[in-house]
Amino acid sequence: MGNWYVNRLKTMSIPEIYFRIQQLLKGIVEEKSGHKFDFLPEETGSKRDILGIRIEPSYKLQHSVNLFGVDFDFDKLSDIDWHRDFFSGESFQPLFYRKVSILKNPKLSAKAVWEINRLQFLTGICANFKITKNKTDLNLFIQIIKSWSEQNPFLTGVNWYSNIEINLRLITWFLSWEILDAESLMAEDIKFKDFTINVWLPLIKKHCIYSFENPSKYSSANNHLVSEYAGLFIASSKWEFTDSAKWKRYAQKGLEKEIILQHSEAGVNREEAAEYIQFITDFFLLSFIVGEKTGNSFSEQFKQRLYKIFCYIYDLLDCNGNFPKYGDEDDGKCFVFDYDEKFNNFRSLLTSGAILFNSPEFKSKSNGFDLKNQFLFNIEGETIFEAIEETKKEKGSRFYTQDGHFFFRKQDEKGEIFLHFDAAPLGYLSIAAHGHSDALSFILNVDGQPIFVDPGTYTYHTDPEWRNYFIGTLAHNTIRINGLNQALSGGPTLWITKYKTSILDQKLSNDSDYIKATHDGYLRIGTRHIREITFDKAGNEFHIVDTIIVEKATKVQIEIPFHMHPSVKVSQISENKFLISHDKIRNTEFVVDGKLRPAIISGETTPQILGWFSGSFLKKEATNVIYCKTQIEHTETFKFIIKIK
Repeated sequence: MGNWYVNRLKTMSIPEIYFRIQQLLKGIVEEKSGHKFDFLPEETGSKRDILGIRIEPSYKLQHSVNLFGVDFDFDKLSDIDWHRDFFSGESFQPLFYRKVSILKNPKLSAKAVWEINRLQFLTGICANFKITKNKTDLNLFIQIIKSWSEQNPFLTGVNWYSNIEINLRLITWFLSWEILDAESLMAEDIKFKDFTINVWLPLIKKHCIYSFENPSKYSSANNHLVSEYAGLFIASSKWEFTDSAKWKRYAQKGLEKEIILQHSEAGVNREEAAEYIQFITDFFLLSFIVGEKTGNSFSEQFKQRLYKIFCYIYDLLDCNGNFPKYGDEDDGKCFVFDYDEKFNNFRSLLTSGAILFNSPEFKSKSNGFDLKNQFLFNIEGETIFEAIEETKKEKGSRFYTQDGHFFFRKQDEKGEIFLHFDAAPLGYLSIAAHGHSDALSFILNVDGQPIFVDPGTYTYHTDPEWRNYFIGTLAHNTIRINGLNQALSGGPTLWITKYKTSILDQKLSNDSDYIKATHDGYLRIGTRHIREITFDKAGNEFHIVDTIIVEKATKVQIEIPFHMHPSVKVSQISENKFLISHDKIRNTEFVVDGKLRPAIISGETTPQILGWFSGSFLKKEATNVIYCKTQIEHTETFKFIIKIK
C-alpha cells in the first residue's frame, strides 16, 4: 500500500501537493475540534414540487433491491450495520474520515459498503407509501434515515470518506422529498414533521457543508467533481439554508465548467469509461431540469454540449442497446426509479434527450416513455415525446477521429453489424483512474448480440490480482508484448505512465470503411504496434492487419487474444479457422493468420489469468478466448478475417 501513496504523489503537480497539504491541515483541525458544527433543528424553507412527480396507480410496488447480484429486502434494512461489506462480512471501523483506509484490507470492499449507503432504494419506499398510504412504508423510511444518522456521526466512518457518496445521498433525498411531497406531509403528520426538522434536515445540511468544503480538485477532478457540483446545486435549489444561495452559484458555475472540460466538442467523455457515461450524464441532466424548473437556467453552451453527449450515446449503442464496455464500469447510477434488472439507462437517457431536443433519432433508440422519464418530465414530457415523429433511418459508420473512437456499422433488412475500434487515450487527467490499457482493441456485435467483447471490470480495490488482469492489455482484443501492459499501473485506479495513440489513416465510403492507428506504449522496449481494420460492406467482412515493428534485432514475445461473449459457441473448424455461433444471430467465421497456432482458453488462472468475463461489478464467469502466442525477431505482420455469413 505504501507504493500506492508514492505512485499517487508522482501524479500530482506542485499546486495539487499544496492543496493536499491544506486539506490535511484542515483535517487535523477538524479532528482536534471534535469536528462539531452547529446543526440546530431548523424548519428551513424549500421550493415545493420542483419536478412535479406524480406516481401513477399502475406503479409496480418495490420491496427489494439487487446490488451486485445480492437481493436486499427493504424491510430488513432498518437494522443494518451501515459500515459492513455484505460480501466479506467485515466492517470498516468508525474512525475519523481522513484516517479511514479503503486499501488496507484487500478483502474489504468500500464499494460494496457505499452501494447500500447511497440509499437509492429510498425512492422505492417513498413511491410505495405514495401509492398505498401505508404508514408502514413511511415509518420504514424514517427508521432507515434515523439509523443511518445514528451510526454515521458527522465526519466519522467510511461513509464520510468520499464526497461522491455524500452527493448521491443528497440527490436521493431530493427525489424522496419530492415523491413524498414532504411539505404537505409535515402539515398532516406531526411525527414526520418532528423527524424532518430534528433529523432529516440537519443531516441534509451536514451533507451540503461537506460537499462544499471537500471538492475533488486537480487530478481527482473527474466524475467525482461532477457529482459534487450536481448534488450541491440540486440540494441548494431545493432547500433554503443560510448558505444555499452561495452554494448554488458555486455549484452551477462548476457544472458549466466541467461539462466542457470533461467532454470533447463531439460529446465524448474523457474518462474513457463507457458505462460511466450514463452515470455522469444523469448528473448534468437532472441539474439542467432542476435549473429550468427553478429559474436558474444553464447557458446555451451547456445545453449544446449536453446535446452532443446525447449524440455520442446514440452512436455508442447497437440495435439492442448494447454498448462497448471500454474502461471501468461499476453499475453505478446517479439515482434509481426503475429496479428492473433489464432496465437500460442509456436508452432511457435517449428518451430524455428526445424530449429535451425534439429528436426523432434519439427516440428511435430509446426506451419509450419509461418510468424514469415519467418521474423526471411528468405528463408534459410524455406529450412532447409522443408528438415526436418516428424515424427508421438506417445508420452507417461514424468516426470520432479526434477522440479515437470508431464505430463501423451496417444496417439492413438482415440486421446490424457493429464494430467499435478503440484508439483513444488511456483516460482523463494525470491518473487516468478509470481507463484500461486497451489501445487498438475492438469489440464486435452482430444483430444486437455481443460476439468479440471487452471482458469488463469485475473489481476496484479488492482482489488485486483480478483488478490487474481486467484493466490489463491481455484482457482486451489487442496485442500484448513481452508480457507487459501498454501502460504502467501504480494501483487500483492509478496509472503512472500513459501511452499516446495516433491515427495514421482513415476512410469512409459506400463500399468500405478503413482505419489505421498506432500507439507508443511499447517504445520503451523498442517495438510499436500498428493496427489496420477494413470493413468490406458488400462481403460483410472485417480484415484486421497487425504490424509489430521491431526496431532492434531481439526476440519479442507476442500475445494476441480474442475474447468471446460467454453466450456464444466457438467451434474450431480447422487449425486456423473458427465458427462462432448463437441461436438468434447469423454465424460468424474467424480466420487466424497461418503463421500462428491459436488455442481456445477458458477460465484459466495458472500460469496466468485468462478467459474471464465480467458482465457486471463483482461478478465474473469463464469465457472462451482464441489465444495466439509467438516470438518474433524482426518486424512482422499478422492478418485476421472476420466473416459474417
